[in-house]
Amino acid sequence: MASSSLCLNSLPLPPSSSSSSSHPRKLSETCSSLALSNNNVSSGIAGAALKPIVVSGNPPTVVSAPGRRIVAVGDLHGDIDQARCALEIAGVLSSDGQDLWTGEQTVLIQLGDVLDRGEDEIAILSLLRSLDIQAKAEGGAVFQVNGNHETMNVEGDFRYVDSGGFDECTDFLDYLNDCHYDCEEAFVSWVGASKRWKEDRRMSKNFLGPLNLVKRQKGVIARSVLFRPGGPLACELARHAVVLKVNDWLFCHGGLLPRHVTYGIERMNREVSDWMRGLSDSDGSPHIPFLATHGYDSVVWNRLYSRDTSDLEDYQISQINTILQETLQAVGAKAMVVGHTPQTTGVNCEYNCSIWRIDVGMSSGVLYSRPEVLEIKDDKARAIRSNRNTFSELHVVDYT
Repeated sequence: MASSSLCLNSLPLPPSSSSSSSHPRKLSETCSSLALSNNNVSSGIAGAALKPIVVSGNPPTVVSAPGRRIVAVGDLHGDIDQARCALEIAGVLSSDGQDLWTGEQTVLIQLGDVLDRGEDEIAILSLLRSLDIQAKAEGGAVFQVNGNHETMNVEGDFRYVDSGGFDECTDFLDYLNDCHYDCEEAFVSWVGASKRWKEDRRMSKNFLGPLNLVKRQKGVIARSVLFRPGGPLACELARHAVVLKVNDWLFCHGGLLPRHVTYGIERMNREVSDWMRGLSDSDGSPHIPFLATHGYDSVVWNRLYSRDTSDLEDYQISQINTILQETLQAVGAKAMVVGHTPQTTGVNCEYNCSIWRIDVGMSSGVLYSRPEVLEIKDDKARAIRSNRNTFSELHVVDYT
């Protein structure tokens, strides 16, 4: 399958892991000057005309976003309040409750694990898609990469699903029926409708009493319908990569290794997407992409780069750094950004800041920690967190 490209002009692309040619198609960009209240999170020079974003691969694999401010957000695990807080401190979401994009031409990247451990998973996915639509109208973009909890749910592994998560699936399936199975309409609008559905459910008599078991069974069935390969929400997840390169930065949930690069990043992205869409192999059954989704060193499960270096010997640190540098050199990247492993010290970097770890366990279902995000701007990377109405700079690294 040849890769596809989205572009506004014929900007050259960085080399990708598999060579293929395609005819780019045009996205409309309408410039708008939504001023942000804090200069620390501005998306660039006000009114500056930036070259268009160019996307290669389906799902996206390589993104050229000249001059863009990039912000990355880690694992959200079904906590929409914490997700909104993180997006607000990133400067891309309005604080008035209207869920409006305020990032101008910013590129937002979410590192996966939206699913499990919380009760507003679909609402967060809906919010991110709505923001992407708004961002594209202003010359920005929103990208997501799939994590291990996304792939687990498509496999039917519901071990970490919150009871409220099953309830949300039941509600969304009913909402989808109300929308006459217009999946696009239902999905994009769900973030605005979900609160009312949740309140109605909690007010109903069926929310309590001996019907709880029946309610749970209904939720499991609804989740299976939505997330099975080829299901409406599995197909939504299929839009996202497992590895994404934006400019000189690499983004993935767990961590990329040299053997993944050898196999082919675009190939892995395409195979995971095809599996989620329910596309069959020659034997008639969907093939689960092992290298990307299974095993301790797969892309979505790898924790090699997220280990606490204080627990490692010098030779182990040297070995990990060698693997990391080999991977980055193979894909032409300056640094890698990962989630997956909660960092109790907050967003941080290691190995001369060649790796950034941004999962801070912000969900109430994990550590319920203060939200933090990573900002990359003008070849400088920094972690920022909220402190009431101000912003705290935690760490700044200049990349040349």
